[in-house]
Amino acid sequence: MQVNRVFDFLQYQLENNPKQDTLASKINGKWETWSIDKVIDTVNSLSIGFLKKGITAGDKVAIISMNRPEWNLIDFALQQIGAVSVPMYPTITIKDYSYILKDSECKSIFVANEDLFEKATTAAAEQTQNISIYTFDHVENAHHWTEMQEPTSIGTLQEIESCKAKVKPEDLMTIIYTSGTTGDPKGVMISHQNIVSNVIASQPLLPTLGNDAKALSFLPLCHVYERMLSTLYLSTGISIYYAESMETIGDNLKEVKPVVFTTVPRLLEKVYDKIYAKGNEAKGIKKSLFFWALKLGMIFRVEQDNGFWYNMQLSLANKIIFSKWREALGGNVALIISGSAALQPRLSRIFWAAQIRVLEGYGLTETSPTISVNRPNLKECKFGTVGPMIDGVEVKIAAGDEDPNEGEILVKGPNVMMGYYKKPEKTAEVIKDGWFHTGDIGRIVDDKYLKITGRKKEIFKTSGGKYISPGLIENKFKESILIEQVMVIGEFKRFASALVVPSFENLRVWCEENEITYTTDEEMVCHERVVAKYEAEKERFNEHFARHEQIKQIRLMPKAWSVLTGELTPTLKCKRKNILKNCESIINDIYEQDYGMK
Repeated sequence: MQVNRVFDFLQYQLENNPKQDTLASKINGKWETWSIDKVIDTVNSLSIGFLKKGITAGDKVAIISMNRPEWNLIDFALQQIGAVSVPMYPTITIKDYSYILKDSECKSIFVANEDLFEKATTAAAEQTQNISIYTFDHVENAHHWTEMQEPTSIGTLQEIESCKAKVKPEDLMTIIYTSGTTGDPKGVMISHQNIVSNVIASQPLLPTLGNDAKALSFLPLCHVYERMLSTLYLSTGISIYYAESMETIGDNLKEVKPVVFTTVPRLLEKVYDKIYAKGNEAKGIKKSLFFWALKLGMIFRVEQDNGFWYNMQLSLANKIIFSKWREALGGNVALIISGSAALQPRLSRIFWAAQIRVLEGYGLTETSPTISVNRPNLKECKFGTVGPMIDGVEVKIAAGDEDPNEGEILVKGPNVMMGYYKKPEKTAEVIKDGWFHTGDIGRIVDDKYLKITGRKKEIFKTSGGKYISPGLIENKFKESILIEQVMVIGEFKRFASALVVPSFENLRVWCEENEITYTTDEEMVCHERVVAKYEAEKERFNEHFARHEQIKQIRLMPKAWSVLTGELTPTLKCKRKNILKNCESIINDIYEQDYGMK
């Protein structure tokens, strides 16, 4: 069958690879599955319910929930009748909910639990329109999502088919509000064609994973990254198992034994940090073998044959050391897809050496999302880049002032958004002559691979007129297991500095090893020997950068930045403006000292 709309993939799976566990979630300690037949029947009954409640084509309905089957069921039910889903992060504020509800003019909201029900109720009360609220969990005095279901009949199913026939590939499917590193979020309008084109272009990139292949899903479905990948899984017959929470991912990996999952670099960094800490705790020959294997992984290359002697050693390392890494990820992982931020090349090397293929890709909400991705074979994978472009997507580099081969990344293709909702002027700012201006800076390597070198809005100039791309420096500093978060500063200043959030868990271990009594996080970031250690880390990483890029001063932060404090977006990117404001006194201290003002 021909697939033109996202909901067509339901029928596609039914006809081509019917699954008994299309979707699965853990309830009361047991994994419960949804067959493709059950999914389709439930989606149809929900579509009928929406129509009876007066939700029709073009109407907006919000979904605020962690990943679970109900999320998909509501989404598909809306798609079939031409309605538009407005997904929101469960972690954002009531103020954000209120803004999005008002901007999108939502008629109904589906939430996961009691806490979100209360937040949604408060936000809905601030709106001029009447908004009905349904819950996925059973919540006292709340309508349950199953109340939206209506029995199906020949007549009602024909009505749904009539609605589906009216939905065109170019029609609006969802409005995804960007997490907003600056200002109010913008509603990105995504069509069926945007997602379908991205899915079809991505299908050939997946190796044959088998009929019983499973994916573990834990990145937010409200973000287009996991949303598109979930549709890709559906189209290729990969069952989707939803992790219980971010805290249970380790256990769920061992239970589900997935062949694939998506992640962001920070989570991979945490996995590596835990593995490293465990290896460091080992004694004698075990510790020696661990670091021998790690050293082999650090020099793994994809662009050349590593040689007989190296390959023989790596084969042994995979049997006695790296096999345990794979077991920790469930034992079956064939692919890990990494996106949303830059991945440290050394992590790519180590995981590939351990026979865990990590594919770093690149995209934005506005590009639905994939623009480029490294392939699961060594001939089309280059560490330190985000891979070749996917089929149908064009990229060109707008020549920069300092380097004609490096500049803003411009994208054209069927994956580029319809525009920003109710913001034609904002749309016109980023889509010019058919090219979407990403705001990211990059270059093409070896006439094939896209390399991201910075963010246009983040690149700043020192008072000496030198440009600094903070992302590259920050990513290098995060190679230290002692550093959790870092933000480079210094716009219009004489030099660059950095605000550093320690990895307090690893700092505690380091203190124990160095016979330093650990008191509180706040006290330890001022401890003379701790400060000296981080100064040494700074000098170690400074060697990789030009003189004007080197970090002159660092300040250790006593608390981690978080989404709740407004310093991180839901996708864990730094809200630089907020951090600068919150740390104003610290930053002033750095530069006042330099100018002898104290």
